[in-house]
Amino acid sequence: MPRFLLVGEVLWDALPRGLFLGGAPFNVAAHLQRLGEPVRLVTRVGADELGREARRRIAATGLDASGVQTDPSLPTGFVRVGVDASGDARYDILAPAAWDAIAPPEAGAEVVVFGTLAQRDARSRAAIRGLWRGARVRVLDLNLRPPHVSPEVIEASLRAADIVKLNAEELKALREQFALASGGAMALRDLAERFSLASVCVTRGARGARLLHDGEAFDHAGCAAEVRDTVGAGDAFLAALLSGLFRGDPPADVLDRANRLGAQVAGVEGALLPA
Repeated sequence: MPRFLLVGEVLWDALPRGLFLGGAPFNVAAHLQRLGEPVRLVTRVGADELGREARRRIAATGLDASGVQTDPSLPTGFVRVGVDASGDARYDILAPAAWDAIAPPEAGAEVVVFGTLAQRDARSRAAIRGLWRGARVRVLDLNLRPPHVSPEVIEASLRAADIVKLNAEELKALREQFALASGGAMALRDLAERFSLASVCVTRGARGARLLHDGEAFDHAGCAAEVRDTVGAGDAFLAALLSGLFRGDPPADVLDRANRLGAQVAGVEGALLPA
C-alpha cells in the first residue's frame, strides 16, 4: 500500500501557449513521485481523446495509473487559464467533468491528500470522505476556486484534517467564515487550535510561507524567481512539505525546500518541471 494517496481532479489547463495536464492531486502526486515517495493517484477521466492522452501523460510520469477511472459519458476535465502580467493565474473550471463522478476505490493509504474543489459534486464527495475515514493521516489542500466553494465542505474538510495547506487569500476567507483572530500569525494559530490541526501552512507567493507545526511557528521569506506563471507552484510546495515532514526532517529545512521547489515551478510554464 502506498504511503500517499492523492484523490481528486485531473484536468487540462488551457494556457496561452498550449494545453498542460494538471489538477492539484495530479501535480502533487507527480512531484511526490519525483521525490521518491510511494504514491497513488485516484481520479476519473472521460472516454475521449483528452482522457486517453491524460492516461498516457500520467503513465509517463511513472505514477501508478491503476486508480485512474474512465467515465463513459462525462468529458475529461478542462480549465481555461488566464495569466496576468505578474504571472498570477485565473481559472475558469468547466463543469460537469469526469472527476465529478469518482467512484470509491478498493484500497486506501496511510496518508490521504484531498481538496475542496473535487467535492463540488456529491459523487466524488462521498468517495473522498470514504477514503479519509480509512486513513491514518488526512491532508487538506484547501484549493478554493470560486464559484465552486461550499462553506459546509470547507468546515467538514477542516474537521477531518490533520494537516492543512492554504494560501493567504484562502486564510482570509477562513478568517471571515469562522471569525478567526485578526492578523496572519494569530489567524493561523487560531485555525490550528479550532480544528485540532497538527500542522497548518500558509503560502504567501513571493513572500514565502509560514508553517505552524506541533505548536511551533516557522517562517520563510521566499525565494527569488523569474515567474512565468504560478500554475502548480503551490502543488510543488505541498509535495516537498509532505515529503519532508513524513521523513521527520527539521521543519525549518522542510519549509526551505518547499519554497525552493515552488519557486522553481513558478519559473516554468505549467505545473511540472521538465523531466
